[in-house]
Amino acid sequence: MRQVSMQSDLEIARASVMEDISAIAWKLGIGDGEIMPMGRGKAKITWNALKGRLSKPQGSLILVTSVNPTPFGEGKTVTTIGLTQALNRIGKRATCVIREPSMGPVFGIKGGAAGGGYSQVLPMEDINLHFTGDLHAITSSHNLLSSMIDNHLKHGNDERIDSTRIIWPRVVDLNDRSVRNVTVGLGGPANGVVREDRYDITAASEVMAILVLASDYADLRRRLGEIVIGQRSDGSPVKAEDIGAAGAMCLLLREAFLPNIVQTIEGDPAFIHGGPFANIAHGNSSIIADKLALGAADFVVTEAGFGSDMGAEKFMHIKAANSGKSPDCVVMNVTVRSMKLHGGAFGARAARRPSKEEIETENVEAVRTGAQSNLDRHINNMSQFGMPVVVSVNRFASDTDAELNCLTECARASGAVQVCLTEVHAKGGEGGADLAKAVVASCQDHIAAGRPFTPLFNPDTPVEEKALRIATRLYGADGINIQAKADRQLKQIQSWGYGNLPVCMAKTQYSFSHDANMLGAPTGFEVPIREFRLNSGAGFIVAVLGEIMTMPGLPKRPAAADMDMDEDGNLLGVFG
Repeated sequence: MRQVSMQSDLEIARASVMEDISAIAWKLGIGDGEIMPMGRGKAKITWNALKGRLSKPQGSLILVTSVNPTPFGEGKTVTTIGLTQALNRIGKRATCVIREPSMGPVFGIKGGAAGGGYSQVLPMEDINLHFTGDLHAITSSHNLLSSMIDNHLKHGNDERIDSTRIIWPRVVDLNDRSVRNVTVGLGGPANGVVREDRYDITAASEVMAILVLASDYADLRRRLGEIVIGQRSDGSPVKAEDIGAAGAMCLLLREAFLPNIVQTIEGDPAFIHGGPFANIAHGNSSIIADKLALGAADFVVTEAGFGSDMGAEKFMHIKAANSGKSPDCVVMNVTVRSMKLHGGAFGARAARRPSKEEIETENVEAVRTGAQSNLDRHINNMSQFGMPVVVSVNRFASDTDAELNCLTECARASGAVQVCLTEVHAKGGEGGADLAKAVVASCQDHIAAGRPFTPLFNPDTPVEEKALRIATRLYGADGINIQAKADRQLKQIQSWGYGNLPVCMAKTQYSFSHDANMLGAPTGFEVPIREFRLNSGAGFIVAVLGEIMTMPGLPKRPAAADMDMDEDGNLLGVFG
């Protein structure tokens, strides 16, 4: 299936022989008539097949998370896919559920988000681009509501919407800082009502959040109708249902709501569905994909975006609250280079990409400093929720034995139940055998203990208190500072009856704090909340911290500049 001599991700993927997607689905007991092929090597699961499996006995759920990353990312998706392959190699029935890549980071920094090396999902090229069109459907559904709002204003405004207090933005699945703030309706009365607007990236859309949190089509339709788009002149909320948009929005999501099945490079089933970012949204794949997988496999590996302070925290407080399913084990993915970053080896700027020389220069003390601060806090934070933490050290060729030994010792001292060196990028499932065995043992112990799960608060806890507990108990902050604009917004949200919803913290992924340059495990700071945004259909409130943007920008040299296509339509450049 693979040729060891080939080095690049693209070459490895193209050298792999994909099995027919129907054969992949059958490995989970899903028959030919229960899939909708969507091209070579990918399919959707039909609604009838899906709803018949949502109530099946559920297997063990493994959550892969990470430390605060370097700009390169620490291989969390690689670990997720590699662990799935490894579990199958040791005789377990396993699959994974991961998020769909957004074209924002694909064309921005990452260049791809389908794993790497010998731990990839296929067809890699399709997955990294348009895939099955889910993100386009979400974009269209979201923007249909935007266009219906403006149409409602143009044709009489029966709902008395205050055009200066519309909170529903537009979205696009690309990084484009120039449209963060725009004016629409220019050019005279024929073009509608002039008003200020903004764009978010599709991954931050409330429609994306609704799709991944909805339990079935009926719940999807209900949630879309509950979206608050703005206020009337009397201050009361206006919903998508009030202007007749929800039904058509739901139709646009009819196929996008169905999970996608693909395969790992070793021929194991893998699900990909939904793609909210973890720094500006809740950072997890869909609940229905998880439930489908859990009803078909004994072990399901899923990942939460960025570090445990981001996606994993939101898994515990938003996703688990909606699904009723908490993890049986947490895998903490860590690298030597990330610990060097937090140990000060690369300077004080978290978002700066260190040079190859900096990464490859041995620095045991920086590894120790980073591990005893950043990794320690991540392990202890996840332990607070009552589940075992297994540390997976994602090994790179440049890592020295002294650095790896130091990192392993520190992880054990911080309370990890097991620490495993993982080489799934270079060796596929074979390189994750120790991790797979550790995860199985940890899941069994957790089940034997009654599957304890202890969130930081209960659903009825007020929003301010939820934000405070996350900031103090997970970030290490002294408190929160709700700024004047955010305070007004929260009071408005509370007056509408939404004051006890879960809170989704939007902040930098590079630090426990709101400031990307506060590395390690910072203390002695307050978390500034500059804005609260109501996502009533999704069922949470977004707290925007510091300078985080819900529409990213491109770097000076985006990955797109190194992408191309040859005369036969083959991808060139960054993927290879």
